[in-house]
Amino acid sequence: MSEPSSRNHRRCGFVPRLALVLGGLLAAGGCSGDLNAMRGAYTLAGGGPKDVKAPDFVVQSRKTDAEYLPVGVAAPARPISARTAEGTKSLENDLMGARGRNEAKGRAAESAARATGQIQPAQ
Repeated sequence: MSEPSSRNHRRCGFVPRLALVLGGLLAAGGCSGDLNAMRGAYTLAGGGPKDVKAPDFVVQSRKTDAEYLPVGVAAPARPISARTAEGTKSLENDLMGARGRNEAKGRAAESAARATGQIQPAQ
């Protein structure tokens, strides 16, 4: 027998590869939420997810006059600005002072509880 020609050999490999690629694309297209024909047919036949009406509290909490920014438009500047370095340091010092006061109150409450015998000393 003679060797298969290179042209026939290439053609035999091309068809299965094409079928594999097309099958993969169809399978991936079936996963798309917009293009799922099987899900659409199943829903039309009475199966699948049912359309559920939103509960009243959800409908009432939604804004009817909500204005959303169009794509590509920058949001307006905020009326308050970020803290300065001095403001941040001042806030940090205030929080550290509050932490110290809370720890002191905790220690005082713990020693008062020990004095009355409500809790045992840690071992």
